[in-house]
Amino acid sequence: MRIPVSVFTILTSCLLPPPPTVFLSGSSAAPQRCPESDFTTSSEPAEKCSPRWKDEAIQNGYIPSYLDKDELCVVCGDKATGYHYRCITCEGCKGFFRRTIQKNLNPTYACKYEGKCVIDKVTRNQCQECRFKKCIAVGMATDLVLDNSKRLAKRKLIEENRERRRKEELQKTVWDRLEPTQEEWDLIRMVTEAHMATNAQGNHWKQKRKFLSAAGVKETKPEDIGQASMVNAPEGNKVDIEAFSQFTKIITPAITRVVDFAKKLPMFCELPCEDQIILLKGCCMEIMSLRAAVRYDPESETLTLNGEMAVTRGQLKNGGLGVVSDAIFDLGVSLSSFNLDDSEVALLQAVILLSSDRSGLSSVERIERCQEEFLLAFEHYINYRKHKVAHFWPKLLMKVTDLRMIGACHASRFLHMKVECPTELFPPLFLEVFED
Repeated sequence: MRIPVSVFTILTSCLLPPPPTVFLSGSSAAPQRCPESDFTTSSEPAEKCSPRWKDEAIQNGYIPSYLDKDELCVVCGDKATGYHYRCITCEGCKGFFRRTIQKNLNPTYACKYEGKCVIDKVTRNQCQECRFKKCIAVGMATDLVLDNSKRLAKRKLIEENRERRRKEELQKTVWDRLEPTQEEWDLIRMVTEAHMATNAQGNHWKQKRKFLSAAGVKETKPEDIGQASMVNAPEGNKVDIEAFSQFTKIITPAITRVVDFAKKLPMFCELPCEDQIILLKGCCMEIMSLRAAVRYDPESETLTLNGEMAVTRGQLKNGGLGVVSDAIFDLGVSLSSFNLDDSEVALLQAVILLSSDRSGLSSVERIERCQEEFLLAFEHYINYRKHKVAHFWPKLLMKVTDLRMIGACHASRFLHMKVECPTELFPPLFLEVFED
């Protein structure tokens, strides 16, 4: 917030304080003051009047616990703010002493009154030599004043420690977040079981997958993937009919598994039949893409479709998905660092399934409440898992947006496939789900 200029206004005219008291050698006369003209003859300019906000901050600000409330500066008698260079001093004397040492100004100081000026908060700016001598006399340590490089190093260390404490507090806050209630654990268990019962090959997909080649789907070593040639490799956006026919063989069981997953969720089954159909048609491609993406293998750079067919980016693209394949592969690469477990994948599927913004739904509020239940349980489960990825929960929710975009792109791509591919190659369930 910008502070108004008026707050920073410095008094442009003020009465000069009387000069410092001087004891003449061998004189018993009363102390005298330095002439006013001597005020501006010193090598260092006098301290400027402080803004009111700064004075108030010093007066009302933090005072260390080791100081008494009315502790005074041992140099000038002003209100002390702490130990500075081994002495209890005010901010003014601390700054004066630091500048003098850092800039080596003390040889330039000269007292016109035999070095016997009385230093107090009124006269401290009028004789720098006597002020510096008093700083030394009361015990201020010159060796504690840091040069520029050391001061910057100290400031950097302070900032690093502050940042470390901030991260520790943030981590403590994350670890102290709510974990699932008993009801939420029941919900998580139910949706996880639904996912595992409808997820082809389960966690053994790597051992059971087969790789797509020119001769169809067969046992192939991952290192041989790049050597397999495509039959009638298409140019531009044209579909490779051979690859497309291989994909159509697994699309029906893949869709069926998504439907079976939804039917195992009681709150989905309680929705009107028309809403169930709308939700399934809307989420089917998104959930199938998620199930493929979490089976991305960085070693062979393949996705495993329906738990059985491993394909490269190019094969999936030429097999009909076009640019949609890039989005699915990119999602797989991204999710590989998330290390999602079965429950997290299952909860993500439930959140996608129960999207209340699908066009044509009649039970919007009811579906919203169902999705919120899963979202809350999901967030609490993420807290329980304590992932090491920074901002894990919001990053994971962004993947829902990515999946929705994949679904929208596939709807457009489906029209292109219908033009390029013979109608008899499309399984009936595939057409039923993706045709409007």
